Amino acid sequence: MPFRRRSLWLLLLLLVLLLTACQPAAEEPTPLPPTSEPVQPAPTATLAPPKTLVVCLRQEPSTLYVYGGSSQSMWSVLEAVYDGPFDSRQFGVQPVILEKLPDFENGDAAFAAQDVAAGDLVVDADGKLVALEKGVQVLPAGCSGQDCVISWDGNTPLQMERLELKFLLLPGLTWSDGAPLTAADSVYSFDLSNDPATPVSREVIARTASYAALDDLTVQWIGLPGYFPQRYQTLFWLPLPAHAWNGLTAAELLTAEVSSQKPLGWGPYVVDEWVEGDHIQLSKNTAYFRAEEDLPRFDVLVYRFLGEYTDSNLTALLNEECDVVDQAAMVDDDLDVVLQLQQNNEIQSWIAPSTEWEHLDFGIVPAAYDDGYNAFIGDRPDFFGDLRTRQAFTMCMNRQGIVTRWLWDQSSVPVSYVAASHPLALTDQAPLAYDPIAGAQLLDQVGWKDFDGDPATPRVAAGVAGVPDGTPLSVNYATTKAYMRIEVAKYLVASMTECGIQVNVQYYDPAELYAPGPDGIVFGRKFDLVQYAWGTGSQPPCLFYESEQTPSPANNWLGINVTGYSSPDFDAACQTARTTRIDQTDAYAENHINAARLFAADLPVVPLYYRTAVTLARPDMCGLDMDVTARSALWNLEAFGYGETCP
Repeated sequence: MPFRRRSLWLLLLLLVLLLTACQPAAEEPTPLPPTSEPVQPAPTATLAPPKTLVVCLRQEPSTLYVYGGSSQSMWSVLEAVYDGPFDSRQFGVQPVILEKLPDFENGDAAFAAQDVAAGDLVVDADGKLVALEKGVQVLPAGCSGQDCVISWDGNTPLQMERLELKFLLLPGLTWSDGAPLTAADSVYSFDLSNDPATPVSREVIARTASYAALDDLTVQWIGLPGYFPQRYQTLFWLPLPAHAWNGLTAAELLTAEVSSQKPLGWGPYVVDEWVEGDHIQLSKNTAYFRAEEDLPRFDVLVYRFLGEYTDSNLTALLNEECDVVDQAAMVDDDLDVVLQLQQNNEIQSWIAPSTEWEHLDFGIVPAAYDDGYNAFIGDRPDFFGDLRTRQAFTMCMNRQGIVTRWLWDQSSVPVSYVAASHPLALTDQAPLAYDPIAGAQLLDQVGWKDFDGDPATPRVAAGVAGVPDGTPLSVNYATTKAYMRIEVAKYLVASMTECGIQVNVQYYDPAELYAPGPDGIVFGRKFDLVQYAWGTGSQPPCLFYESEQTPSPANNWLGINVTGYSSPDFDAACQTARTTRIDQTDAYAENHINAARLFAADLPVVPLYYRTAVTLARPDMCGLDMDVTARSALWNLEAFGYGETCP
């Protein structure tokens, strides 16, 4: 259903619901007088109906086993099964089932010097896991920055530092079946994640020297020499119930009902049933460690699966079939309807720029250039090697118009790859402004000439470095068939046409667009312009654009810098930021901000807009506190309430 037509349909539905609610009640019939004295029944106790919370999701999870998959819908459900072990809040971390986070002041985090010898596994100065040998660059003990890195000679005795952490569980925690939750359950989880049958990344595990329970409440993590992870406070594995699962292998747990459909947890609710294609129902966990706080506020929790479309989710909310619509069930192209419904006090909405940013990448160095660019043997013209051309393209794109027209000013145009709400965002720097006149002038300076004075026809090269004269400024623009991307692409093409840039849009299925290299369009580096999205976490992802991340035969096409952008200054700044030790908080911030500034100045991609995170609820909902950095908007669902269940 087209966007405007769908919006009109939803508003008409709202009107019908309001009119229906205003109809007078039917007249009650007058009761006949009794023919005899009625018999008074003995008073009986009546049970109050269970208080139920209904959450609507866009998708049904494929599993609830934490090592069997990962999706937004899975974590929305698991927020009810597991409370924590951490909550992400504003790019920070808060302990939930731990006494505190380890830090250097209280001694729960410390560096220890260790003798290392040839053949030992260490993490080198660039963060790579290597066997120590002559010529490996490392940070010796006492060195905390790139200025004191050494190249080991293979003979001199060497000490490196390793990080040691202790995590202390809250006392008295139990699984929902009443069994005690101990440090051994976290070690059991670590061992499962390290099993070859478990399909998870082992990057951190490979850099872990030891993970052990010191007693029932204390877990100790020790890293390999030279490994200084910047999110060290979360190196605690989510506990899993060893007492209930230790009879199953790691391979069996991938599909077993006890792990994939009814996992045992310690959180506010317990899974009762999963009716495929319809709902998952949970009930209150009477052993919940926060039960004395009268949490959770509902006896029953139901997750319903309503599908991808915003229409069905909004309709269900207005019809009181849902109490909450999780943010995974919303899309950007219906924000006007959401805002109108909130203005009419029919719903509550939480809308914020998310940590996902949509961007348009320049094919600066396509894969065809890997053996050398030669304009005279048919290689694609070097459209984007000149920074001025990338700046001109950016000034010819009305990015703020996208934010206003489709996102209703609920988002913003990014400056760099760091989320707007991140503590390290470039708040003192504005994105390059939309200015088609200045953009056209800059193209003219580069040598892209508008000889006929008609912006509807493409400019042609006349003195552009490395481009044959007469080459038209005509580029291809690839993206997916998602509604929002189609509309944004058409809008940007129209604004670039004003500058004499001819753009041909090509829409692909995601599987085709994101296919692995060398055949894939994005990861095979076979595009002029391509629009897609990245997410960003607590650590700014400068690594995405380092030179060595360019997908190529050398790295088996596994890199993610699909633009081919290469800057020694940016590489050095990013490497310095990534390897800054975690106890150097000021240097960490300064180095990441420096890398982000270089990226913004070089413009290997055009940051378009932050996607919006949207969560909806009934008008009288309380306790919901959406945080875009959390795994789910339901991170504190134990505190949700509505009507009389509100504190």
